[in-house]
Amino acid sequence: MAYTQKSSVSSDQVAFEQLAHFALRKQVLHEDYATVKATKQTHNGSGVTFTIYNNLAQATSALTETSDVTAVALGDSTVTVSLAEYGNAVVTTAALRGQSFFNVDSDAANIVGFNAADSMDQVVADLLYAGSNVTHVSQSSRGALVAGNVITSDIVREEVAGLRSAAVPTFDGNAYIGFIHPDVAYDFIKGTAVTDLRSFQIRQDADGVRKGSIGMFDGVDFIETPRALLVADGGNSTVDAYGTVIIGQQAMAKGFSTMFGPDPSVVFGPVTDSLRRFQPVGWYTMCGYGRFREAAIRRIESASSIGAN
Repeated sequence: MAYTQKSSVSSDQVAFEQLAHFALRKQVLHEDYATVKATKQTHNGSGVTFTIYNNLAQATSALTETSDVTAVALGDSTVTVSLAEYGNAVVTTAALRGQSFFNVDSDAANIVGFNAADSMDQVVADLLYAGSNVTHVSQSSRGALVAGNVITSDIVREEVAGLRSAAVPTFDGNAYIGFIHPDVAYDFIKGTAVTDLRSFQIRQDADGVRKGSIGMFDGVDFIETPRALLVADGGNSTVDAYGTVIIGQQAMAKGFSTMFGPDPSVVFGPVTDSLRRFQPVGWYTMCGYGRFREAAIRRIESASSIGAN
């Protein structure tokens, strides 16, 4: 008897899931905190200059009844954010679009859209982690960090004290924002000096503890992100160096062209080949970022016990 088996016909094929999956994506966080934006710009230009008035010195002496006050001069400083063009694009072919079981145009737009947000968030992060207010855990420089120089609760409190002493406002009158690498968060959570952090969270938000949230600690609402500064072998010998940033209001400023708007836009380019086979899709923006108030940015550089040491 002849059996018709799998090898007899070609209809036995591996099936394909028609829902596309995308590569793992870092959450976009930093760009949201570029809170200073131009709202009354004079004209389109190559950048935007923000002006900050200085406070007057305190006048604590009593006035003399028969004498006028001596006038003092106002002072100011400026922060200029230069604009630059950013963008990226892909080009799909007619053969791919015509033969793929995926909606290639839709998937390309999804990938391009995330690339826009991902790219601009990294631009902000690079500026944010380059501020001048930096503390190295138990060392005087990044290059001197050793494996044991992990973050501590005392250092966090010290940076919060520095922000409050500089009169830096919190977000929503509630807390400062901290960006921390997961490797550093590991040390922060396990440290014996912050057991009160977990105890407090369990009482207030046990669900957050189960989900691995760091939560708020001593006036800082911590956000874990793999985009936080990590300098491979940046410390002593092969010790990786990490940057934890704590910011207050007006830490970062954003300027943008009024012609193109504040956010990147997805652009479908013109089909210019003879047979109209090549379809470009990309993103474009004209904007710029800058540190607006250095006093509102504090960086802690440390090692991690689970980093590459």
